[in-house]
Amino acid sequence: MKRKVGILVFDEAEVLDFAGPFEVFSVCSEVHDFQLFDAFLVAKNKAPVRAVNGLSVNPQYDFQDCPPLDILILSGGSGTRQIMEDKDTLAWIGRMHANTEFTLSICSAARLLGRMGLLDGQVYCTHHGVYEHLREMVPTGLPQPDQRFVHFGKTYTSGGISAGIDLSFHIVEQIHGEAVAQATADYMEYDRLRVP
Repeated sequence: MKRKVGILVFDEAEVLDFAGPFEVFSVCSEVHDFQLFDAFLVAKNKAPVRAVNGLSVNPQYDFQDCPPLDILILSGGSGTRQIMEDKDTLAWIGRMHANTEFTLSICSAARLLGRMGLLDGQVYCTHHGVYEHLREMVPTGLPQPDQRFVHFGKTYTSGGISAGIDLSFHIVEQIHGEAVAQATADYMEYDRLRVP
């Protein structure tokens, strides 16, 4: 089955938070005859998104026409402070998350899960500069600042920025095995984190 990987972007999303996972899943599919993943960007609407430091990207789907997702990836970035208050965005995340195989939070996107109550009583990772805010938001949460990523059930959270790449490789390995993940890393010339 070719899995659909939707990556949420928004103004002031951190570039590597969405570009890193996009690269892992799309390259993985590329080096395996384009059979494994269909990775794409999703935003509230299809207007160009201005990411952190001014990079402009064009989402392929919006909340109205996005297909059902097997893997939902939430980008972090300073823009999470605004969209964590956006009821439409949180509602869309909730609808998608209900039917995903995996949901991944990258960096400060943990704020979105926290606002939705999904981190209550759960382990989580986020960017080192966001732990204090999340401790205030989710006093029952269990921060894991010494981990690269953690999960509860199908929900994964990762640390800051580049950790999303390691988490993406971990998900590839969970689905398709070590050989597929390593072939992708070899093509990318990336020394990936291996989790026992």
